[in-house]
Amino acid sequence: MTQKTSQEIEHNPEFDNGRWFPTWRKYQGNLETDPVAINEKLPASSSILLAIQHTFAMFGATVLAPLLMGFDANLAILMSGICTILFFIMTGGRMPSYLGSSFAFIGPVLAVTAYAGSGFNENLGVALGGIMACGIIYSLVGLLVMKTGTDWIEQLMPPIVTGAIVMIIGLNLAPVTIQGVSANQFDAWVAMMTVLMIGGVAVFTRGMIRRLLLLVGLVLSYLIYILLTNVMGLGKPIDFSAISQAAWFGLPQFYTPTFDKNAIVMIAPIAFILVAENLGHFKAVEGMTKARVTPYMGRAFFADGVATTLSASVGGTGVTTYAENIGVMAVTKVYSTIIFVLAGVVAILLGLSPKFGAIIQTIPSALLGGASIVVFGLITVAGAKIWIDNKIDFSKNSNLIIAAATIIMGAGNFGLKIGEFDLGGIGTATLVAIVLNIMFRRAKA
Repeated sequence: MTQKTSQEIEHNPEFDNGRWFPTWRKYQGNLETDPVAINEKLPASSSILLAIQHTFAMFGATVLAPLLMGFDANLAILMSGICTILFFIMTGGRMPSYLGSSFAFIGPVLAVTAYAGSGFNENLGVALGGIMACGIIYSLVGLLVMKTGTDWIEQLMPPIVTGAIVMIIGLNLAPVTIQGVSANQFDAWVAMMTVLMIGGVAVFTRGMIRRLLLLVGLVLSYLIYILLTNVMGLGKPIDFSAISQAAWFGLPQFYTPTFDKNAIVMIAPIAFILVAENLGHFKAVEGMTKARVTPYMGRAFFADGVATTLSASVGGTGVTTYAENIGVMAVTKVYSTIIFVLAGVVAILLGLSPKFGAIIQTIPSALLGGASIVVFGLITVAGAKIWIDNKIDFSKNSNLIIAAATIIMGAGNFGLKIGEFDLGGIGTATLVAIVLNIMFRRAKA
């Protein structure tokens, strides 16, 4: 079997068939060398293994995000699986993507709930109401894109704006993160050890282990923590009693949203960050697959918004497409969306295990703090990478001002109020970036 060319994949009449779902066909190529198109089916054994790989690729971040916000990690995993399957149905199986917990919500959620950084978030309901509002706005944007296309979004939020917005998500969280691991020197050293473990996995490993750098780094740090505390008695030991008492299977607890206007104003603008983030992800998918997915971006935005609203309505996190899973596709060249349906099923099974959730709850806050340093730093650097990849010209004063004002406002948590509504640092900085871009759009300098 000869290797497929980009043109053969691009001109796929079974994909662009005018129906809601593409026409599925059996994969006939060489799995070692040939790409697998979005609408191709692999044998069940290969599909299941690839699905498990996708589940674990998103696993570290999807578990970490709810823990950092005081959400139920089991419920977040369960909803990520349900939302991924919902996304498949609503996009007609044309967008190969996994929906996992979005880190974009962490800063605003911590701000509106005053969460201390460990244990259950007692003000969870307020955050859920804000996330639901964000999902609704995102859904409306999706409907608008389905009618008008994506050109207006790309003009409203070009790379100079999206890069700055992504950067401030990480920078805005930096003070909270450092404060959380500075209670005592033992916790500070444990956090540093976690950073070193994650960094070591990222640099010195290869293949799938590198893709799981957060998960593997946390596991290694967890084992070292047990040695230091439970064995050597140097710190607070981990209590494993809850694990033995937990059942193997059972529904997680669901939570009810409450709607607070200030929380909604602070969290709802994240919809525009999700638009910018997912726009980049979908462009990357189109480049990899050589399939025309741009016409289906409106569906994808709408589906992600509905999924976020659904997840928050029962106590889950806001969800988004995952760069980790896009990275797996780039390595494997397997783009079949059926794989993501199976990955969602795997996540649902994990989310229905209270024993699995009990294990997650034993992770010390110092370890999570160390992981947060890495994650929020990576988010910040990802914003800079958007500028680099798009060759942003900083000799232009317009680009300098947009970047400078946005970053400092976001990092310093500069918040403006509209009447009684506080936009918060991220909301204010996002608004300023968009307004400045509109003002400077025709500037030459």
